[in-house]
Amino acid sequence: MTASAFRALHHDRPAGDPLVLPGPWDAASARAFVDAGFPALAVPSAGVAASLGYEDGATPADEMFAAIARITRAVAVPVSADIEDGYGLAPGELVARLLDAGAVGCNLEDSSGGVLQDARRHADRLAEVRAAAGDRLFVNARVDTFLHGAGDPAEAVARARLYVAAGADCVYPIAAPATALAAVRAGVDGPVNALATPDGPAVAECGRLGATRVTFGPALQRRATAAARETAGQLRG
Repeated sequence: MTASAFRALHHDRPAGDPLVLPGPWDAASARAFVDAGFPALAVPSAGVAASLGYEDGATPADEMFAAIARITRAVAVPVSADIEDGYGLAPGELVARLLDAGAVGCNLEDSSGGVLQDARRHADRLAEVRAAAGDRLFVNARVDTFLHGAGDPAEAVARARLYVAAGADCVYPIAAPATALAAVRAGVDGPVNALATPDGPAVAECGRLGATRVTFGPALQRRATAAARETAGQLRG
C-alpha cells in the first residue's frame, strides 16, 4: 500500500467520523486488527517497546525498525509508525529506513527526553524529512505541549501551524483535553490526530471535536497484557 492511499483515508471524511487506527505491537496483533476490518494501522512505539521488553523510549532504533518491518510484512493495509524523535538519524536516513521497513507514514515528536524542542528548529527538521520523502510518507507531527509543556492551547496551535507549513500531513496534539483539541481543530488547516484514552473523550466524541483520525498509543497492547495476566492467574488458580 502507498502513502497516497493512506493519505486519501484522511480526507473528505464526514464530520464526526474519524479514521480509527488501532495500534499493533507485533504481526499477530496487526493481523487481528486487519481481520476485524480496519483499513490501516498506526504502530505505537510504547506498545512495541513493551512487547520487546524495553521501557518506553528505550527501544534501539534497529529493533524498532525490525518490529515495524515484521508488522508491514504481515498485512496488506497501510501502516504508519511512531518513531519517537527520530533516533538522531539524519532525515534522509530516517526516511530510507522507514521505507525499507514498509511504512507509509510516521509520527515525529517535538520533544526529546521529556523536553520540548524549539518549535522552529523542529519545523526545519520536518521540512527536511518532507524533502527527503517527497510524497512517499505521510508525516504526522506530534505536538507535545500537553505532555511536556504548559498545556497552553495557543502554543499547541502555534506549533501545529509551523509544522503544517513545513510539510506535515497531520498534527497530533497528544493528550490534549477536549477544549484544547477543539482549539487546535479551529486553528489549523489539515488533518488532526486525537489520542483516545480510558478517561478521555470516546472515539465518536473525538470526531465531533474535530479529530480527523484517532489513535490509541499503547492502550491496546496494555489491555492485551492485562488479559494475559488474568488468564495466567486463572491457570495458576
